[in-house]
Amino acid sequence: MAVVREFTLPDLGEGLTGAEIVRWLVEVGDVVAVDQPVVEVETAKAMVDVPCPYAGVVTARFGEEGTELPVGAPLLTVASSGVSGGPGEGGGSAEAGDSGNALVAPGSEDPASSGERSAVSGSGEGSGNVLVGYGTGAPAARRRRVRPAGGPAHAPASGPARGPANGEAAATTVEGPVPVISPLVRRLARQHDIDLRQLVGSGPEGLILRADVERAIPGTAEPVGEEPVSEERGERGERIPLRGVRGAVADKLARSRREIPDATCWVDADATELLAARTAMNAAVGPKISVLAVLARICTAALARFPDLNATVDMERREVVRLAEVHLGFAAQTDRGLVVPVVRDAHTRSVEGLAAEIARLTEAARAGALSPSDLTGGTFTLNNYGVFGVDGSTPIINHPEAAMLGVGRIAPKPWVHHGELAVRHVVQLSFTFDHRVCDGGTAGGFLRYVADCVEQPSVLLRGL
Repeated sequence: MAVVREFTLPDLGEGLTGAEIVRWLVEVGDVVAVDQPVVEVETAKAMVDVPCPYAGVVTARFGEEGTELPVGAPLLTVASSGVSGGPGEGGGSAEAGDSGNALVAPGSEDPASSGERSAVSGSGEGSGNVLVGYGTGAPAARRRRVRPAGGPAHAPASGPARGPANGEAAATTVEGPVPVISPLVRRLARQHDIDLRQLVGSGPEGLILRADVERAIPGTAEPVGEEPVSEERGERGERIPLRGVRGAVADKLARSRREIPDATCWVDADATELLAARTAMNAAVGPKISVLAVLARICTAALARFPDLNATVDMERREVVRLAEVHLGFAAQTDRGLVVPVVRDAHTRSVEGLAAEIARLTEAARAGALSPSDLTGGTFTLNNYGVFGVDGSTPIINHPEAAMLGVGRIAPKPWVHHGELAVRHVVQLSFTFDHRVCDGGTAGGFLRYVADCVEQPSVLLRGL
């Protein structure tokens, strides 16, 4: 007798309450193996392939591409009737309940085949899913399709079951997902019957942008911008939905402005000696050191002197919570929006160690491969907006942190050096802090210490 199990959208990580369906990887009538990815979704943080914890035949799918689903909503149903996961089909019985599987970063090995299956086990009703990683690509998956022996428990959202006329299994290969900047671009392509696989993306590493799709629409002029596709267009202008990463950033910044009474102070500093010290470090054998890594090391030294700023505020208990570890976030701009990767235990790392971790996280951010742990748990943020060619800013604190250091561009400017006018490399440093955790004296002391280390890196050596 066939047992029909319902697979719901699992918890995708800290603070994520739902996801948008980007692309179904299976159809009604397909045979799926335990832990086989069945749908590609986009959360507020990245793209995720969701694996099914059951083996069997897909009898129904719920939600079309572009549909937003909350955590716990049905994704699909699987009928298992003597379908066991043999080699290549999940390695377990379909009658055994869920797999306790882990969500696999697209492009990585299947945990079932690599021996890295999650230790979390389900009860037979829940999925027990644990998120391991994110990505933008996915390995090709093999599947076979059969016609279900019985009727589906739910009406399929994607049409009737399909399969070979004689009921026998037929093997097909599913190609990996097309690299697209957002689900809205996919929707635009569907509206105009554009095959994304026939397009050559103009974005980084072949990423398909809105402009690429618009160029392929017959009778359209060359697009001007790369802004997302509008949900509706009226007389008062274009309406752009706040979804995905952009929506998550909007919510967090709005909350910060509502809840944190922030203040900002700033100072100009002569960074000539800092650049000279970095050049000397990079002349030695070893990995290259970035300016951001040196500034990160200065920040950890400053937070050791001013621990009130490595804190958070618990208003329910009316307490300021000083944090023992420094998990340093740094703002990174990507094609999908602003993200803040976090360097864990930054206070224990050397400049070289900070440089390596920042480089790793930056590359992962650009590839869309950051895991939830890479994006959460920060205690202090370093914002290098100088890469955009601007001198100063009053950054918004990354809630629930208590402070953020902003760094402008380092540019040659007239400067009084040893009593004489000279051309020096000058940087503007801005420091935004939560006025609940400290007063101006503490904030000013922190910023002045950072500026002193920038102007005379030898100051930093005294505390090492």
